Amino acid sequence: MTRLTRGRYSTRLADTPADIAAAQALRHLCFHGAPGRDIDRFDDICAHILVEETKTGRLVCCFRFLPLDGGAEIDRSYSAQYYELSRLRAFNGPMVELGRFCIHPQVKDPDILRVAWGAMTAYVDDNGVELLFGCSSFKGTEAGEYVDAFTVLRDRHLAPKRWLPRVKAPRVFRFAQLLRRKPDPKLAMLRMPPLLRTYLLMGGWVSDHAVVDDQMNTLHVFTGLEINAIPPARKKLLRAVAG
Repeated sequence: MTRLTRGRYSTRLADTPADIAAAQALRHLCFHGAPGRDIDRFDDICAHILVEETKTGRLVCCFRFLPLDGGAEIDRSYSAQYYELSRLRAFNGPMVELGRFCIHPQVKDPDILRVAWGAMTAYVDDNGVELLFGCSSFKGTEAGEYVDAFTVLRDRHLAPKRWLPRVKAPRVFRFAQLLRRKPDPKLAMLRMPPLLRTYLLMGGWVSDHAVVDDQMNTLHVFTGLEINAIPPARKKLLRAVAG
């Protein structure tokens, strides 16, 4: 169930070409700061989730899911273009790649992220998903702006070795190797992208390097969340929104 209404916002599955075009337009505005449509070959094989204002129908957030039967299909994912994911081929269980997550830049309401996670939780529960993964992006390609955040990722949130992605992209920032300083935890959380921050609160983990993506003007880290590892109290909160 991906259709739910909580407060000012509703979520639903995109079911028409116009719905997908609206999501692509919002993505372009968020990622490139201008009108247009952000389109790639994965759009045709993904399920697209829309978060809209209940009263007006205005689209304020969107993201997409690519379901995989298990690790044997990991090379079909968007992330596999940028990360060498052979270790995850051994993952035995349904997986979903979360991608192109964005919130309208003119809307500053934390409830949007909460409702979006409610839709994600409903999808995960309905489909027996055991691993949620994707690329979590920092705006811009200057790693120096995020030193505290990357240091916290290095110290507390690296992927287990059995799943750790290897380097594949031509340009990467190897923060696990290069950073040698004590971070400011408060500044680190302020600089951490909200979606990634939520992943980490639930026990998520990241790659040991960030990909420099000039096309999207981002630095991104591979992010994984094993559903069974989410703390019970956190699961209860998420399911309260999703239910």
